[in-house]
Amino acid sequence: MKFGLIKIIAGAVMLSACSGLSDPAVDPETGDNIYANGDKWLCLPGRPDAKADACVGDWSATIINADGSATVEPFIADPNAPIDCFYVYPTVSTDLSGNSDWDVDIQETGVAAIQLARFGGVCKLYAPIYRQVTLTALASDSAGFSIDRDVPLADADVKAAWDYYLEHYNAGRGVVLLGHSQGSYRLGTLIQKHIDGQPIQNQIVGAHLLGANAPVKKDGGVGGTFETFPLCRASSEIGCFTGLVSFRETSPPPAGGYFGFAEKDDEVNACVNPAAPGGGKTPLDVLVPTRKLLGDRTARAENTIRWSEQHPTVDTNFVSLPGLISGQCLERDGASYLAVSINADPTDPRTDEISGDLVVDGELYADWGLHLLDVNLVLGDLVEMVSLQGEVYLQNVTQ
Repeated sequence: MKFGLIKIIAGAVMLSACSGLSDPAVDPETGDNIYANGDKWLCLPGRPDAKADACVGDWSATIINADGSATVEPFIADPNAPIDCFYVYPTVSTDLSGNSDWDVDIQETGVAAIQLARFGGVCKLYAPIYRQVTLTALASDSAGFSIDRDVPLADADVKAAWDYYLEHYNAGRGVVLLGHSQGSYRLGTLIQKHIDGQPIQNQIVGAHLLGANAPVKKDGGVGGTFETFPLCRASSEIGCFTGLVSFRETSPPPAGGYFGFAEKDDEVNACVNPAAPGGGKTPLDVLVPTRKLLGDRTARAENTIRWSEQHPTVDTNFVSLPGLISGQCLERDGASYLAVSINADPTDPRTDEISGDLVVDGELYADWGLHLLDVNLVLGDLVEMVSLQGEVYLQNVTQ
C-alpha cells in the first residue's frame, strides 16, 4: 500500500499523481538545488545567524508534580551530536494556494520548535522547508469546493532536500527520520522510493512517522507500507520504524474515520509506543508546549491550561507532567492506535486535563483524536529512544 494523504484529500492525491512536476526544487538564478540556500532550512547546524534557526533556543521544561510543586529541567543542546535527525513537518501552512510557497512563516518555525527542537540534545537537526499541501486546500475540500494542489511537488521537494543533505551534510553519519502527519507521509514516500532496500538504508538509525497511517502485516512479518523496514519492538532496536495515531482511551477511532485503520484484511495500522515498544500500558513522558512557546497562534489560543494552583503559568517553553498521562497501543474494532488515559486526581492541585483535540468553530472532530499532540504526548520518550538507537548504531559501526 502506498503512503497517501488522509482520506479528506485522497482524490487530489490520485489526480496530482498523474501530472508532471512543472516546478522542481531548483534555484531559478543558479540552476542549483534550491536547498543550497540555507534560508530553505528551518533548522540547519552551524547556521551563521543562530537567531534565524527555528531549533536554536532554550527548550527547558517545567516539571509540574502531582502536589502542584514545580522544578525546572534545563535543556542542553549537543552541537557535536554523533548522529543526525532529518525532520519533515506536518500540515501547518495557511498560504492561500494549494501548495505553500518558499517563505518561512511562524507556522513552520513554530512547529519545528514544538516537535523537533528537543531532539537537539541527541542529534544534529535538519529541517527543510517544502511546498506542502496547505491547510487552505484541506479546508476547501470540507467547504464543498477544491483548490488544486500538487502532492508530487511536495514529495519532490523533500527528495531534493534529502539529496542535498546526503551530498553536503551527512558525511556518512547515521540519520534518524522524524515526521508528523503530512510530514510522515512525505517521509514514507521517500523511504518507499529511495531508501527501502537500497544501500542508504544501512545509515538509517530509525524512522519515526507519527500521526499517519502505516499498515503492517498482522502476523508481525515485514511488509505492508515498507518492504524491508520492520516495526521497532525495543527502544534500542535500529533500522526499524515507529508509527502511531493517538486517541483518548474514552474516545477511540470512530468507524470510517481517517486515522488508525488499514485497508487490507491481513494488515493493521502500525502502533508503537516509544515509552514501551514491546507493548503494555505505561506512563508517558509528555512534553507539552506552553503559551510562551505557542504565543498567540490562533490554532492553539483556546488550549491554555492552568498547570497547578501554585503555578498556573510557567516561564519555560515546555511543561512536563509526570504520572498524569499513560498510554498503550490497542487494537479495537479494526483500528490500531495509542490509547491515551489521564490519571486525574481532582483532589490534588495539578491540572487534570490536556488539550490536543481538533476543535474548529466549536465543533469537535472526533476522527482526528489527539492529532495535535501526537508528538508531544511521547516527546520525552521518543528523544530517549532516539538516544538509545544512536548509541547502538554507533556501537555497530565501530565494531
